[in-house]
Amino acid sequence: MPPLRRSGTCPEAEDPGYAGQYRLEGRLGSGGMGVVHLARSASGLRLAVKVVHAEYAVDPEFRARFRQEVAAARRVSGAFTAPVVDADPDGERPWMATLYIPGPTLSERVKRNGPLSGGEVLRLAAGLAEALRDIHRAGVVHRDLKPSNVLLAEDGPKVIDFGISRPYDSELRTETGKLIGTPPFMAPEQFQRPREVGPAADVFALASLLVHAATGRGPFESESPYIVAYQVVHNEPDLTGVPKDLVPLIRDCLAKDPAARPTPDAIMARLPEAACGRPAGDVPPARTPPRDVLTTHIRVPPPPRPEEPEPPAVRTPRRRGRWIAALAAAVVASGAGGYWALTGADVHDRPLSSRPSAAGADWRPWEASVPADAAGDGTVRAGFCTYGQAALYCSAHGVRAARIDPGSGKVAWRRPAGDTGAGAAAPPAPVVSGGLVHVLAPDGSVLSALDPATGEPRWTRNVAAYGGRVYHAGDTVLLVTEDGTVTAVDGATNKQRWSHRLPGHAKPVFSFYGDGPAYAVSPAGQGRHRTQILALDPVRGSTLWQRTADGDLTAVGAGPRGALYLTAADSDNRVSAVVRYEPDGRREHRVPLGSPLAVTSAVARGDAVYLLSSDGGLTAVGTQEGGRRQLWRLETSIANGSALVAAEARLYFSAADGRLLAVDTARGTLLGQTSPRLTRAGRGYLDLLPAPVAADGKVFGAAPDGTVFAVSDHNPAGWR
Repeated sequence: MPPLRRSGTCPEAEDPGYAGQYRLEGRLGSGGMGVVHLARSASGLRLAVKVVHAEYAVDPEFRARFRQEVAAARRVSGAFTAPVVDADPDGERPWMATLYIPGPTLSERVKRNGPLSGGEVLRLAAGLAEALRDIHRAGVVHRDLKPSNVLLAEDGPKVIDFGISRPYDSELRTETGKLIGTPPFMAPEQFQRPREVGPAADVFALASLLVHAATGRGPFESESPYIVAYQVVHNEPDLTGVPKDLVPLIRDCLAKDPAARPTPDAIMARLPEAACGRPAGDVPPARTPPRDVLTTHIRVPPPPRPEEPEPPAVRTPRRRGRWIAALAAAVVASGAGGYWALTGADVHDRPLSSRPSAAGADWRPWEASVPADAAGDGTVRAGFCTYGQAALYCSAHGVRAARIDPGSGKVAWRRPAGDTGAGAAAPPAPVVSGGLVHVLAPDGSVLSALDPATGEPRWTRNVAAYGGRVYHAGDTVLLVTEDGTVTAVDGATNKQRWSHRLPGHAKPVFSFYGDGPAYAVSPAGQGRHRTQILALDPVRGSTLWQRTADGDLTAVGAGPRGALYLTAADSDNRVSAVVRYEPDGRREHRVPLGSPLAVTSAVARGDAVYLLSSDGGLTAVGTQEGGRRQLWRLETSIANGSALVAAEARLYFSAADGRLLAVDTARGTLLGQTSPRLTRAGRGYLDLLPAPVAADGKVFGAAPDGTVFAVSDHNPAGWR
């Protein structure tokens, strides 16, 4: 038998020649955890053989989960799944062979040909409801039903990829804080009560999948997985474009309460008779093997890190109509108005595990409450903060803005939010612009500018017409309409500076990195194959440069010599490459990743881009031509992490349990972390996970109960 590893330096060098007795003939698809190969049995039967990556084969937890996947797939093998032929979860490289099923995935079908017709959606609903009935009868919950896990075969849809499924009687339980799934197709209880996820979660996912099949989008959408998660838990679904006779059923399947959702049998009983005709697979099957038979099995944060972001993040399709999506993109990309500045120091700077701090020798860590009753009722109400003019400004559930002294933690003033009911959203983080504290209403309708000393309003502007597309670029506020018309407003006076349309840009997302240009990014024409990028002088409104680049790109930071860093996403919204563009020489350098990552946050510093993925992995990618691609990778074990913040030679981010972590950017080592701060929160994880703020020799974090705390940046190993 050939050796397990081939020699050579090409990407295929890690591919084994055989899995057990099966010779691997070629790749069908690749994901974050492994590769699916085409193979044949001794009798000539075509097989799809999943072989896990070598790096995961040495992980005992992953082996346990893969062993569970094999067991679950064997339990449900039947007419609606890909039957398991053979497997070896205990081999040097664990593998599983299933019957090869020709046909595209639903994801490929919609991407290639657009949404399904009404009749096709009805038949798909019938086929998948029947599949879920059989899967649940076998005592298995899939937990990751999504378009890329549904094959459209000639005889009907097939459900594949049981990598994160769980039998009812399994002893392998989800660890605290590790939520598993894909945000746009996860049920509310997967974010709130992951240990209690049952068959009703698959029904919720089925409804989301049918909306995607009918419209090309999901019922909850944002660029950020965090925002998607928030919408899943709190918002009503968008069912525009769904066949009218399916709307009542899908709405019931998307009920927030699992007990209120119909069972698969009830779904089949309620489907119109049109669904009883030809199987849902009456979509022309693919003539070539499907490309994404295997997709990444990710552990996704509850609504903070969405993921989503989302970051950009594990990404969702580019729909930016909702204010919260645009705001999240702005906060993650610009560091809340540019106060989380990125330095241009080289990534190989000397690591600073301990150093003098600007906080001063006599300064002591503190903890303060943003809401006046933060610890009283058990409500999850984390604070969202920014730094400017030597003060910390925060918002929280029930508080639109508060000023906190960064030295003592004393709250100088706080201004209540208008709606403080249980279902009310927390206001976004304030932004310091033009010497005033800007606060956007949770519904995106009003922008207010407060006096930093007193908290009293200086001016207000109705921005409801912009659908939440309000971006801050230093002392300029950019208001963006759907057709790409941008109106610039002076952050100090509320006076208009300029207004004009950006040709070729529809609903552009703006990013700003402390100084210099504001960057507008939007798809170029239809589809996600090209991206329009424009650098804009935010004060004058003049275009500095523009470019149309290949791929679905998102700006993540600026670097030396005016470089702009972007991430490129594949069809499953996983980051497949990092792009560095230098406008002076019009030079573009792409750094492909070995395996696509379900990225929830990305930030640039110096010549590197740092990617935090939903499995807790933190990866440093070098962008210099001829240099190393992957500088290091750190397994943080934080499945739910906030946006990354880069400051000097460190990265900071927060976990859902209130921990603050510091990582050395040069070596990829964990320098220290604070203790969890979940005790007083009473229940659940955060609806929206705040990022830390690094300034004035201190690092400010937020806890789930609305408290904000400060630690010195001097020695993270000594944090408490």
